[in-house]
Amino acid sequence: MSNGTSYEVLARKYRPQTFSELTGQEHVSRTLQNAIESGRVAHAFLFAGARGVGKTSTARILAKTLNCEQGVTLEPCNVCPLCIEITRGSSTDVFEIDGASNNGVDDVRDLRDNIKYLPSHSRYRIIIIDEVHMLSTSAFNALLKTLEEPPSHIKFIFATTEPHKLPVTILSRCQRFDFKRVSVVKIIGRLRDIAESESVIITDSALSLIARKGDGSMRDSLTAFDQVLAFCGDTVSDEDVITMLGAVDRRLLAEISAAVFSGDTQGVLAGVKQVDTVGYNMRQFCQELIDHFRNLLVIRSVKKPEEILDLAEPELAELRQQAASFSPQDIQRRLTLLIKADGEMGYASFQRLILEMALLKAALLVPVIPIHELLDKLKVLEAGSVHTPSLPWNAGNPAGSAAKAPRVEATLPKPQPILLPVQPAPVVAAPSGSAGDWEAFVAFVVNTRPSIGAVLEHGSPVKLEPGLMEIGFPQASYFLTSARESDSVNEIQTLAREFTGRETVVKIKAIIPETGDSPLSLAAKKKHEQQERMEQLKQEVARHPVINEALRIFGGKITDISEA
Repeated sequence: MSNGTSYEVLARKYRPQTFSELTGQEHVSRTLQNAIESGRVAHAFLFAGARGVGKTSTARILAKTLNCEQGVTLEPCNVCPLCIEITRGSSTDVFEIDGASNNGVDDVRDLRDNIKYLPSHSRYRIIIIDEVHMLSTSAFNALLKTLEEPPSHIKFIFATTEPHKLPVTILSRCQRFDFKRVSVVKIIGRLRDIAESESVIITDSALSLIARKGDGSMRDSLTAFDQVLAFCGDTVSDEDVITMLGAVDRRLLAEISAAVFSGDTQGVLAGVKQVDTVGYNMRQFCQELIDHFRNLLVIRSVKKPEEILDLAEPELAELRQQAASFSPQDIQRRLTLLIKADGEMGYASFQRLILEMALLKAALLVPVIPIHELLDKLKVLEAGSVHTPSLPWNAGNPAGSAAKAPRVEATLPKPQPILLPVQPAPVVAAPSGSAGDWEAFVAFVVNTRPSIGAVLEHGSPVKLEPGLMEIGFPQASYFLTSARESDSVNEIQTLAREFTGRETVVKIKAIIPETGDSPLSLAAKKKHEQQERMEQLKQEVARHPVINEALRIFGGKITDISEA
Protein backbone atom coordinates (compact mmCIF):
# COMPACT_ATOMS: atom_id res chain seq x y z
CA MET A 1 0.00 0.00 0.00
CA SER A 2 1.39 3.43 -0.94
CA ASN A 3 2.58 5.71 1.85
CA GLY A 4 2.71 8.84 -0.34
CA THR A 5 0.77 11.99 0.27
CA SER A 6 -1.29 11.47 -2.89
CA TYR A 7 -3.11 8.48 -1.44
CA GLU A 8 -6.36 7.77 -3.27
CA VAL A 9 -9.22 6.53 -1.11
CA LEU A 10 -10.59 3.09 -1.90
CA ALA A 11 -14.02 4.38 -2.96
CA ARG A 12 -12.37 6.39 -5.77
CA LYS A 13 -9.58 3.96 -6.56
CA TYR A 14 -11.95 1.04 -7.02
CA ARG A 15 -14.90 2.91 -8.55
CA PRO A 16 -16.46 0.63 -11.21
CA GLN A 17 -15.36 1.54 -14.73
CA THR A 18 -17.43 -1.00 -16.67
CA PHE A 19 -20.89 -2.52 -16.35
CA SER A 20 -19.35 -5.86 -15.39
CA GLU A 21 -17.66 -4.24 -12.38
CA LEU A 22 -20.91 -2.92 -10.92
CA THR A 23 -21.67 -4.92 -7.77
CA GLY A 24 -25.27 -5.77 -6.92
CA GLN A 25 -26.85 -3.87 -9.84
CA GLU A 26 -26.76 -6.57 -12.50
CA HIS A 27 -30.39 -5.88 -13.45
CA VAL A 28 -29.49 -2.29 -14.37
CA SER A 29 -26.37 -3.27 -16.31
CA ARG A 30 -28.23 -5.92 -18.31
CA THR A 31 -31.11 -3.61 -19.22
CA LEU A 32 -28.83 -0.76 -20.32
CA GLN A 33 -26.65 -3.09 -22.40
CA ASN A 34 -29.75 -4.56 -24.08
CA ALA A 35 -30.92 -1.04 -24.91
CA ILE A 36 -27.53 -0.16 -26.39
CA GLU A 37 -27.37 -3.37 -28.40
CA SER A 38 -30.86 -2.86 -29.84
CA GLY A 39 -30.34 0.84 -30.53
CA ARG A 40 -33.20 1.82 -28.18
CA VAL A 41 -31.33 4.25 -25.96
CA ALA A 42 -33.70 6.71 -24.30
CA HIS A 43 -33.01 10.44 -24.24
CA ALA A 44 -33.50 10.72 -20.46
CA PHE A 45 -32.71 8.29 -17.64
CA LEU A 46 -33.56 8.40 -13.94
CA PHE A 47 -31.33 6.40 -11.59
CA ALA A 48 -33.02 6.06 -8.17
CA GLY A 49 -31.68 4.33 -5.08
CA ALA A 50 -29.95 4.68 -1.71
CA ARG A 51 -26.63 6.46 -1.34
CA GLY A 52 -23.45 4.71 -2.44
CA VAL A 53 -25.04 1.93 -4.51
CA GLY A 54 -23.57 2.95 -7.89
CA LYS A 55 -25.90 5.53 -9.47
CA THR A 56 -23.26 8.10 -10.46
CA SER A 57 -20.77 5.38 -11.43
CA THR A 58 -23.39 3.84 -13.73
CA ALA A 59 -24.09 7.27 -15.25
CA ARG A 60 -20.39 7.70 -16.09
CA ILE A 61 -20.12 4.20 -17.52
CA LEU A 62 -23.19 4.82 -19.69
CA ALA A 63 -21.69 8.13 -20.86
CA LYS A 64 -18.47 6.32 -21.85
CA THR A 65 -20.29 3.57 -23.76
CA LEU A 66 -22.23 6.21 -25.75
CA ASN A 67 -19.17 8.39 -26.52
CA CYS A 68 -16.37 5.81 -26.74
CA GLU A 69 -14.12 6.18 -29.82
CA GLN A 70 -14.66 2.48 -30.50
CA GLY A 71 -18.30 3.25 -31.21
CA VAL A 72 -21.45 2.78 -29.12
CA THR A 73 -20.45 -0.43 -27.34
CA LEU A 74 -21.71 -2.68 -24.56
CA GLU A 75 -18.62 -1.87 -22.47
CA PRO A 76 -16.35 1.22 -22.68
CA CYS A 77 -12.76 0.60 -23.74
CA ASN A 78 -11.45 2.94 -20.97
CA VAL A 79 -8.26 3.57 -22.97
CA CYS A 80 -9.37 6.03 -25.64
CA PRO A 81 -9.04 9.78 -24.92
CA LEU A 82 -12.82 10.22 -24.65
CA CYS A 83 -13.22 7.45 -22.06
CA ILE A 84 -10.24 8.75 -20.08
CA GLU A 85 -11.64 12.30 -20.07
CA ILE A 86 -15.00 11.09 -18.71
CA THR A 87 -13.27 8.97 -16.06
CA ARG A 88 -11.23 11.98 -14.93
CA GLY A 89 -14.25 14.30 -15.09
CA SER A 90 -12.59 16.62 -17.60
CA SER A 91 -14.75 15.97 -20.66
CA THR A 92 -16.16 19.11 -22.28
CA ASP A 93 -19.17 17.16 -23.54
CA VAL A 94 -20.18 15.41 -20.32
CA PHE A 95 -21.48 17.79 -17.66
CA GLU A 96 -21.84 16.58 -14.07
CA ILE A 97 -24.06 18.98 -12.12
CA ASP A 98 -24.85 18.92 -8.41
CA GLY A 99 -28.58 19.48 -8.10
CA ALA A 100 -28.23 20.66 -4.50
CA SER A 101 -26.03 23.66 -5.31
CA ASN A 102 -27.29 24.42 -8.84
CA ASN A 103 -30.99 24.22 -8.17
CA GLY A 104 -32.24 27.60 -9.34
CA VAL A 105 -34.16 28.47 -12.47
CA ASP A 106 -31.23 30.57 -13.77
CA ASP A 107 -28.89 27.57 -13.55
CA VAL A 108 -31.29 25.47 -15.63
CA ARG A 109 -31.77 28.25 -18.15
CA ASP A 110 -27.99 28.50 -18.64
CA LEU A 111 -27.86 24.75 -19.09
CA ARG A 112 -30.74 24.87 -21.56
CA ASP A 113 -28.95 27.54 -23.61
CA ASN A 114 -25.67 25.59 -23.71
CA ILE A 115 -27.13 22.28 -24.86
CA LYS A 116 -28.26 23.82 -28.12
CA TYR A 117 -24.69 23.55 -29.37
CA LEU A 118 -23.31 20.36 -30.89
CA PRO A 119 -20.73 18.29 -29.00
CA SER A 120 -17.18 19.54 -29.45
CA HIS A 121 -15.60 16.16 -30.24
CA SER A 122 -17.94 13.48 -28.91
CA ARG A 123 -20.99 11.66 -30.20
CA TYR A 124 -23.38 13.07 -27.56
CA ARG A 125 -23.57 15.86 -25.05
CA ILE A 126 -24.51 14.14 -21.80
CA ILE A 127 -25.97 15.98 -18.81
CA ILE A 128 -25.64 14.17 -15.47
CA ILE A 129 -27.58 15.87 -12.62
CA ASP A 130 -26.94 14.33 -9.21
CA GLU A 131 -29.56 14.70 -6.43
CA VAL A 132 -31.98 16.03 -9.03
CA HIS A 133 -34.82 16.14 -6.49
CA MET A 134 -33.12 19.24 -4.99
CA LEU A 135 -34.06 21.38 -8.01
CA SER A 136 -36.68 24.03 -7.33
CA THR A 137 -40.15 23.86 -8.84
CA SER A 138 -39.33 26.72 -11.23
CA ALA A 139 -36.13 24.94 -12.26
CA PHE A 140 -38.10 21.78 -13.07
CA ASN A 141 -40.57 23.82 -15.11
CA ALA A 142 -37.72 25.42 -17.04
CA LEU A 143 -36.27 21.97 -17.76
CA LEU A 144 -39.57 20.39 -18.75
CA LYS A 145 -39.83 21.47 -22.39
CA THR A 146 -36.21 20.62 -23.17
CA LEU A 147 -36.61 17.26 -21.49
CA GLU A 148 -39.70 16.48 -23.52
CA GLU A 149 -38.16 17.37 -26.92
CA PRO A 150 -34.37 17.42 -26.51
CA PRO A 151 -31.98 17.81 -29.45
CA SER A 152 -30.85 14.49 -30.90
CA HIS A 153 -27.30 15.01 -29.62
CA ILE A 154 -28.39 15.35 -25.96
CA LYS A 155 -28.80 12.65 -23.29
CA PHE A 156 -29.98 13.39 -19.75
CA ILE A 157 -29.08 11.18 -16.78
CA PHE A 158 -30.66 12.08 -13.44
CA ALA A 159 -29.65 10.50 -10.12
CA THR A 160 -31.62 10.78 -6.89
CA THR A 161 -32.04 9.17 -3.48
CA GLU A 162 -35.60 10.48 -3.20
CA PRO A 163 -37.52 9.90 -6.45
CA HIS A 164 -40.87 10.58 -4.74
CA LYS A 165 -39.92 14.27 -4.56
CA LEU A 166 -39.73 14.61 -8.34
CA PRO A 167 -42.73 16.06 -10.19
CA VAL A 168 -44.78 13.52 -12.10
CA THR A 169 -44.17 15.55 -15.27
CA ILE A 170 -40.44 14.82 -14.94
CA LEU A 171 -40.87 11.16 -13.98
CA SER A 172 -43.10 10.50 -17.00
CA ARG A 173 -40.40 11.72 -19.38
CA CYS A 174 -37.59 9.53 -18.02
CA GLN A 175 -36.71 5.87 -18.26
CA ARG A 176 -36.43 4.87 -14.61
CA PHE A 177 -33.96 2.40 -13.07
CA ASP A 178 -34.20 1.47 -9.39
CA PHE A 179 -30.88 0.57 -7.78
CA LYS A 180 -30.97 -2.02 -4.99
CA ARG A 181 -29.16 -1.96 -1.68
CA VAL A 182 -26.11 -4.18 -2.11
CA SER A 183 -26.31 -7.43 -0.15
CA VAL A 184 -23.80 -8.16 2.61
CA VAL A 185 -22.56 -11.24 0.74
CA LYS A 186 -21.73 -9.22 -2.40
CA ILE A 187 -20.08 -6.44 -0.41
CA ILE A 188 -17.92 -9.00 1.40
CA GLY A 189 -16.90 -10.50 -1.96
CA ARG A 190 -15.91 -7.08 -3.30
CA LEU A 191 -14.02 -6.19 -0.12
CA ARG A 192 -12.16 -9.51 -0.32
CA ASP A 193 -11.02 -8.73 -3.90
CA ILE A 194 -9.83 -5.27 -2.82
CA ALA A 195 -8.04 -6.70 0.24
CA GLU A 196 -6.15 -9.11 -2.00
CA SER A 197 -5.26 -6.30 -4.41
CA GLU A 198 -3.98 -4.19 -1.50
CA SER A 199 -2.17 -7.17 0.14
CA VAL A 200 -4.22 -6.82 3.31
CA ILE A 201 -4.58 -9.77 5.72
CA ILE A 202 -8.12 -9.79 7.13
CA THR A 203 -10.68 -12.45 8.11
CA ASP A 204 -14.11 -12.91 6.56
CA SER A 205 -15.75 -12.16 9.91
CA ALA A 206 -13.97 -8.78 10.02
CA LEU A 207 -15.06 -8.08 6.44
CA SER A 208 -18.59 -8.98 7.47
CA LEU A 209 -18.49 -6.36 10.24
CA ILE A 210 -17.28 -3.75 7.74
CA ALA A 211 -19.97 -4.75 5.23
CA ARG A 212 -22.69 -4.43 7.87
CA LYS A 213 -21.37 -1.00 8.80
CA GLY A 214 -22.05 0.04 5.20
CA ASP A 215 -25.74 -0.88 5.57
CA GLY A 216 -26.22 -1.80 1.92
CA SER A 217 -23.99 1.01 0.55
CA MET A 218 -20.86 -0.10 -1.28
CA ARG A 219 -19.32 3.37 -0.93
CA ASP A 220 -19.96 3.49 2.83
CA SER A 221 -18.44 0.02 3.19
CA LEU A 222 -15.31 1.09 1.30
CA THR A 223 -15.06 4.23 3.45
CA ALA A 224 -15.27 2.08 6.59
CA PHE A 225 -12.63 -0.27 5.13
CA ASP A 226 -10.37 2.75 4.49
CA GLN A 227 -10.80 3.81 8.10
CA VAL A 228 -9.87 0.35 9.36
CA LEU A 229 -6.77 0.17 7.15
CA ALA A 230 -5.65 3.62 8.32
CA PHE A 231 -5.86 2.33 11.91
CA CYS A 232 -4.54 -1.21 11.48
CA GLY A 233 -2.24 -1.19 8.48
CA ASP A 234 -1.90 -4.31 6.34
CA THR A 235 -2.89 -6.80 9.08
CA VAL A 236 -6.38 -6.44 10.49
CA SER A 237 -7.81 -8.38 13.46
CA ASP A 238 -11.48 -8.78 14.34
CA GLU A 239 -10.96 -6.91 17.63
CA ASP A 240 -9.41 -3.95 15.78
CA VAL A 241 -12.43 -3.72 13.49
CA ILE A 242 -14.84 -3.89 16.45
CA THR A 243 -12.91 -1.16 18.28
CA MET A 244 -12.47 1.08 15.26
CA LEU A 245 -16.02 0.93 13.89
CA GLY A 246 -17.87 0.63 17.18
CA ALA A 247 -19.57 -2.44 15.70
CA VAL A 248 -21.41 -4.98 17.81
CA ASP A 249 -19.44 -8.19 18.21
CA ARG A 250 -21.60 -11.00 16.83
CA ARG A 251 -20.14 -13.32 19.46
CA LEU A 252 -21.56 -11.10 22.19
CA LEU A 253 -25.01 -11.32 20.60
CA ALA A 254 -24.72 -15.11 20.48
CA GLU A 255 -23.56 -15.30 24.11
CA ILE A 256 -26.36 -13.11 25.47
CA SER A 257 -29.04 -14.88 23.45
CA ALA A 258 -27.69 -18.25 24.64
CA ALA A 259 -27.85 -16.99 28.24
CA VAL A 260 -31.45 -15.85 27.68
CA PHE A 261 -32.56 -19.23 26.36
CA SER A 262 -30.80 -21.16 29.11
CA GLY A 263 -32.20 -18.95 31.88
CA ASP A 264 -28.70 -17.82 32.90
CA THR A 265 -29.52 -14.48 34.54
CA GLN A 266 -25.89 -14.05 35.67
CA GLY A 267 -24.71 -14.39 32.08
CA VAL A 268 -27.40 -12.00 30.83
CA LEU A 269 -26.39 -9.19 33.19
CA ALA A 270 -22.68 -9.85 32.60
CA GLY A 271 -23.28 -9.46 28.86
CA VAL A 272 -25.07 -6.13 29.34
CA LYS A 273 -22.21 -4.97 31.58
CA GLN A 274 -19.74 -5.81 28.82
CA VAL A 275 -21.84 -3.83 26.34
CA ASP A 276 -21.69 -0.84 28.66
CA THR A 277 -17.96 -1.27 29.32
CA VAL A 278 -16.97 -1.14 25.65
CA GLY A 279 -19.19 1.91 25.16
CA TYR A 280 -21.88 0.58 22.84
CA ASN A 281 -25.06 2.59 22.62
CA MET A 282 -27.62 0.56 24.58
CA ARG A 283 -30.50 1.16 22.20
CA GLN A 284 -28.35 0.33 19.19
CA PHE A 285 -27.33 -2.90 20.90
CA CYS A 286 -30.99 -3.69 21.66
CA GLN A 287 -31.77 -3.24 17.98
CA GLU A 288 -28.89 -5.55 17.08
CA LEU A 289 -30.35 -8.12 19.48
CA ILE A 290 -33.76 -7.71 17.86
CA ASP A 291 -32.17 -8.33 14.47
CA HIS A 292 -30.37 -11.40 15.89
CA PHE A 293 -33.58 -12.89 17.34
CA ARG A 294 -35.39 -12.08 14.12
CA ASN A 295 -32.75 -14.07 12.20
CA LEU A 296 -33.25 -17.01 14.59
CA LEU A 297 -37.03 -16.80 14.14
CA VAL A 298 -36.78 -16.79 10.35
CA ILE A 299 -34.43 -19.77 10.40
CA ARG A 300 -36.90 -21.78 12.53
CA SER A 301 -39.94 -20.66 10.52
CA VAL A 302 -39.01 -21.17 6.85
CA LYS A 303 -37.38 -23.92 4.83
CA LYS A 304 -34.96 -21.68 2.91
CA PRO A 305 -33.87 -18.85 5.23
CA GLU A 306 -30.92 -18.02 2.98
CA GLU A 307 -33.42 -16.56 0.50
CA ILE A 308 -34.82 -14.23 3.19
CA LEU A 309 -31.79 -13.27 5.29
CA ASP A 310 -28.90 -11.15 4.09
CA LEU A 311 -26.21 -13.25 5.76
CA ALA A 312 -22.92 -14.83 4.77
CA GLU A 313 -22.87 -18.63 4.83
CA PRO A 314 -20.68 -18.97 7.97
CA GLU A 315 -23.03 -16.66 9.90
CA LEU A 316 -26.06 -18.56 8.66
CA ALA A 317 -24.51 -21.86 9.78
CA GLU A 318 -23.86 -20.51 13.30
CA LEU A 319 -27.41 -19.21 13.60
CA ARG A 320 -28.85 -22.53 12.39
CA GLN A 321 -26.94 -24.30 15.14
CA GLN A 322 -28.18 -21.90 17.82
CA ALA A 323 -31.80 -21.90 16.64
CA ALA A 324 -32.06 -25.68 16.36
CA SER A 325 -32.97 -26.21 20.04
CA PHE A 326 -35.83 -23.72 20.23
CA SER A 327 -39.32 -23.50 18.84
CA PRO A 328 -40.49 -20.46 16.84
CA GLN A 329 -42.87 -19.66 19.72
CA ASP A 330 -39.99 -19.56 22.24
CA ILE A 331 -38.04 -17.14 20.03
CA GLN A 332 -41.08 -15.01 19.22
CA ARG A 333 -42.00 -14.47 22.86
CA ARG A 334 -38.53 -13.13 23.63
CA LEU A 335 -38.42 -11.06 20.46
CA THR A 336 -41.66 -9.36 21.52
CA LEU A 337 -40.09 -8.33 24.84
CA LEU A 338 -37.08 -6.80 23.09
CA ILE A 339 -39.25 -4.87 20.62
CA LYS A 340 -41.23 -3.43 23.54
CA ALA A 341 -37.98 -2.50 25.31
CA ASP A 342 -36.68 -0.72 22.20
CA GLY A 343 -39.81 1.43 22.12
CA GLU A 344 -39.40 2.33 25.80
CA MET A 345 -35.70 3.16 25.37
CA GLY A 346 -36.57 5.81 22.80
CA TYR A 347 -37.67 8.29 25.49
CA ALA A 348 -36.00 6.97 28.67
CA SER A 349 -32.77 8.15 30.29
CA PHE A 350 -32.01 4.80 31.97
CA GLN A 351 -31.66 2.67 28.87
CA ARG A 352 -29.39 0.07 30.46
CA LEU A 353 -31.99 -0.72 33.13
CA ILE A 354 -34.73 -1.15 30.54
CA LEU A 355 -32.57 -3.54 28.52
CA GLU A 356 -31.59 -5.50 31.64
CA MET A 357 -35.23 -5.84 32.73
CA ALA A 358 -36.30 -7.02 29.27
CA LEU A 359 -33.50 -9.59 29.06
CA LEU A 360 -34.12 -10.86 32.60
CA LYS A 361 -37.82 -11.25 31.84
CA ALA A 362 -36.89 -13.09 28.63
CA ALA A 363 -34.51 -15.37 30.56
CA LEU A 364 -37.12 -16.15 33.21
CA LEU A 365 -39.96 -16.94 30.82
CA VAL A 366 -41.38 -20.33 31.74
CA PRO A 367 -41.84 -22.87 28.94
CA VAL A 368 -45.23 -22.94 27.30
CA ILE A 369 -47.15 -26.19 27.75
CA PRO A 370 -48.84 -26.92 24.41
CA ILE A 371 -52.61 -27.06 24.87
CA HIS A 372 -52.86 -30.37 23.04
CA GLU A 373 -50.72 -31.99 25.77
CA LEU A 374 -53.09 -30.75 28.45
CA LEU A 375 -56.10 -31.97 26.50
CA ASP A 376 -54.50 -35.39 26.03
CA LYS A 377 -53.96 -35.67 29.79
CA LEU A 378 -57.56 -34.65 30.45
CA LYS A 379 -58.79 -37.27 27.98
CA VAL A 380 -56.80 -39.87 29.91
CA LEU A 381 -58.41 -38.67 33.13
CA GLU A 382 -61.88 -38.92 31.64
CA ALA A 383 -61.24 -42.25 29.93
CA GLY A 384 -60.01 -44.26 32.88
CA SER A 385 -57.69 -42.79 35.47
CA VAL A 386 -60.65 -41.03 37.16
CA HIS A 387 -64.06 -42.72 37.21
CA THR A 388 -66.56 -39.98 36.53
CA PRO A 389 -69.85 -39.86 34.69
CA SER A 390 -69.85 -38.75 31.09
CA LEU A 391 -69.75 -35.03 30.63
CA PRO A 392 -73.40 -33.97 30.90
CA TRP A 393 -73.32 -31.56 28.00
CA ASN A 394 -72.21 -34.26 25.53
CA ALA A 395 -75.31 -36.35 26.10
CA GLY A 396 -77.74 -33.65 25.09
CA ASN A 397 -75.72 -32.12 22.29
CA PRO A 398 -75.45 -34.07 19.02
CA ALA A 399 -72.30 -33.67 16.95
CA GLY A 400 -72.31 -30.48 14.99
CA SER A 401 -74.56 -28.65 17.45
CA ALA A 402 -74.37 -24.90 17.07
CA ALA A 403 -74.64 -24.26 20.83
CA LYS A 404 -71.59 -22.43 22.14
CA ALA A 405 -69.70 -24.13 24.96
CA PRO A 406 -68.45 -21.97 27.82
CA ARG A 407 -64.73 -21.87 28.46
CA VAL A 408 -62.97 -22.49 31.75
CA GLU A 409 -59.55 -20.93 32.33
CA ALA A 410 -57.27 -22.21 35.06
CA THR A 411 -53.88 -20.89 36.07
CA LEU A 412 -51.08 -23.42 36.55
CA PRO A 413 -47.61 -23.03 38.09
CA LYS A 414 -46.50 -22.69 34.45
CA PRO A 415 -49.28 -20.30 33.36
CA GLN A 416 -51.39 -22.05 30.77
CA PRO A 417 -55.15 -21.98 30.22
CA ILE A 418 -57.22 -25.17 30.50
CA LEU A 419 -60.16 -25.02 28.11
CA LEU A 420 -63.14 -27.25 28.91
CA PRO A 421 -66.80 -27.14 27.80
CA VAL A 422 -69.61 -26.69 30.33
CA GLN A 423 -73.35 -27.34 30.00
CA PRO A 424 -74.81 -24.44 27.99
CA ALA A 425 -77.96 -22.69 29.17
CA PRO A 426 -81.14 -23.48 27.25
CA VAL A 427 -81.97 -21.03 24.51
CA VAL A 428 -85.20 -19.16 25.27
CA ALA A 429 -86.98 -17.74 22.25
CA ALA A 430 -88.22 -14.17 22.48
CA PRO A 431 -92.00 -13.97 22.67
CA SER A 432 -93.75 -13.19 19.44
CA GLY A 433 -94.87 -9.60 19.50
CA SER A 434 -98.30 -8.11 20.14
CA ALA A 435 -99.12 -4.39 20.18
CA GLY A 436 -98.07 -4.10 23.80
CA ASP A 437 -95.04 -6.35 23.55
CA TRP A 438 -92.12 -4.09 24.51
CA GLU A 439 -89.36 -6.59 23.61
CA ALA A 440 -90.85 -7.19 20.16
CA PHE A 441 -91.18 -3.46 19.56
CA VAL A 442 -87.56 -2.79 20.54
CA ALA A 443 -86.41 -5.68 18.30
CA PHE A 444 -88.42 -4.13 15.44
CA VAL A 445 -86.78 -0.72 16.02
CA VAL A 446 -83.27 -2.25 16.26
CA ASN A 447 -83.76 -3.84 12.85
CA THR A 448 -85.36 -0.73 11.33
CA ARG A 449 -83.40 2.12 12.98
CA PRO A 450 -80.41 0.67 14.90
CA SER A 451 -79.38 4.02 16.45
CA ILE A 452 -82.87 4.55 17.97
CA GLY A 453 -83.08 0.87 18.96
CA ALA A 454 -79.79 1.16 20.88
CA VAL A 455 -81.35 3.96 22.97
CA LEU A 456 -84.65 2.10 23.56
CA GLU A 457 -82.79 -0.96 24.88
CA HIS A 458 -81.94 1.18 27.93
CA GLY A 459 -85.53 2.35 28.42
CA SER A 460 -88.19 0.84 30.70
CA PRO A 461 -91.82 0.39 29.53
CA VAL A 462 -93.55 2.49 32.24
CA LYS A 463 -96.96 2.39 30.52
CA LEU A 464 -97.98 0.57 27.35
CA GLU A 465 -101.59 1.10 26.22
CA PRO A 466 -103.28 1.24 22.84
CA GLY A 467 -102.38 4.67 21.48
CA LEU A 468 -99.94 5.45 24.37
CA MET A 469 -96.34 4.47 25.03
CA GLU A 470 -94.63 5.91 28.12
CA ILE A 471 -90.91 5.11 28.30
CA GLY A 472 -88.66 5.78 31.30
CA PHE A 473 -84.90 6.36 31.23
CA PRO A 474 -82.46 6.81 34.12
CA GLN A 475 -82.43 10.46 35.10
CA ALA A 476 -79.41 12.58 34.05
CA SER A 477 -78.35 9.86 31.60
CA TYR A 478 -77.26 10.16 27.98
CA PHE A 479 -80.16 7.91 26.92
CA LEU A 480 -82.75 10.21 28.53
CA THR A 481 -81.26 13.28 26.81
CA SER A 482 -81.08 11.48 23.47
CA ALA A 483 -84.66 10.15 23.66
CA ARG A 484 -86.11 13.54 24.64
CA GLU A 485 -84.85 15.24 21.49
CA SER A 486 -87.78 16.22 19.30
CA ASP A 487 -86.44 14.31 16.30
CA SER A 488 -86.08 11.15 18.40
CA VAL A 489 -89.64 11.42 19.83
CA ASN A 490 -91.11 11.97 16.37
CA GLU A 491 -89.16 9.02 14.98
CA ILE A 492 -90.23 6.71 17.84
CA GLN A 493 -93.87 7.73 17.27
CA THR A 494 -93.53 6.95 13.56
CA LEU A 495 -91.99 3.55 14.33
CA ALA A 496 -94.71 2.83 16.91
CA ARG A 497 -97.37 3.59 14.31
CA GLU A 498 -95.69 1.23 11.84
CA PHE A 499 -95.42 -1.50 14.50
CA THR A 500 -98.94 -1.22 16.03
CA GLY A 501 -100.87 -0.01 12.99
CA ARG A 502 -102.32 2.98 14.85
CA GLU A 503 -101.33 6.48 15.95
CA THR A 504 -99.40 6.26 19.21
CA VAL A 505 -98.42 9.06 21.58
CA VAL A 506 -94.88 8.61 22.94
CA LYS A 507 -93.94 10.16 26.30
CA ILE A 508 -90.41 10.16 27.70
CA LYS A 509 -89.89 10.51 31.47
CA ALA A 510 -87.02 10.30 33.94
CA ILE A 511 -86.95 7.42 36.43
CA ILE A 512 -84.73 6.11 39.22
CA PRO A 513 -84.19 2.40 38.36
CA GLU A 514 -82.89 1.54 41.85
CA THR A 515 -86.31 2.16 43.44
CA GLY A 516 -87.87 -0.75 41.54
CA ASP A 517 -90.90 1.33 40.59
CA SER A 518 -90.37 0.62 36.87
CA PRO A 519 -89.71 -2.60 34.94
CA LEU A 520 -86.12 -3.38 34.06
CA SER A 521 -84.82 -2.13 30.73
CA LEU A 522 -83.80 -4.78 28.22
CA ALA A 523 -80.12 -3.89 28.76
CA ALA A 524 -80.48 -4.23 32.54
CA LYS A 525 -82.45 -7.44 32.17
CA LYS A 526 -79.79 -8.89 29.90
CA LYS A 527 -77.04 -7.94 32.38
CA HIS A 528 -78.99 -9.53 35.26
CA GLU A 529 -79.55 -12.75 33.30
CA GLN A 530 -75.86 -12.88 32.39
CA GLN A 531 -74.85 -12.57 36.05
CA GLU A 532 -77.22 -15.37 37.01
CA ARG A 533 -75.85 -17.49 34.16
CA MET A 534 -72.26 -16.97 35.31
CA GLU A 535 -73.17 -17.91 38.89
CA GLN A 536 -74.77 -21.10 37.57
CA LEU A 537 -71.66 -21.90 35.50
CA LYS A 538 -69.36 -21.30 38.47
CA GLN A 539 -71.38 -23.73 40.57
CA GLU A 540 -71.33 -26.37 37.80
CA VAL A 541 -67.57 -25.97 37.29
CA ALA A 542 -66.87 -26.06 41.03
CA ARG A 543 -68.80 -29.36 41.36
CA HIS A 544 -67.44 -31.09 38.26
CA PRO A 545 -65.12 -34.02 39.22
CA VAL A 546 -62.97 -33.98 36.05
CA ILE A 547 -62.17 -30.29 36.40
CA ASN A 548 -61.41 -30.69 40.10
CA GLU A 549 -59.11 -33.64 39.41
CA ALA A 550 -57.32 -31.72 36.63
CA LEU A 551 -56.74 -28.78 38.98
CA ARG A 552 -55.39 -31.17 41.62
CA ILE A 553 -52.96 -32.83 39.18
CA PHE A 554 -51.70 -29.59 37.61
CA GLY A 555 -51.74 -27.63 40.85
CA GLY A 556 -53.86 -24.83 39.38
CA LYS A 557 -56.90 -22.77 40.23
CA ILE A 558 -59.85 -21.44 38.23
CA THR A 559 -59.37 -17.78 37.36
CA ASP A 560 -62.12 -17.11 34.86
CA ILE A 561 -65.13 -18.68 33.19
CA SER A 562 -66.48 -17.27 29.95
CA GLU A 563 -68.64 -18.27 27.02
CA ALA A 564 -66.43 -19.43 24.14
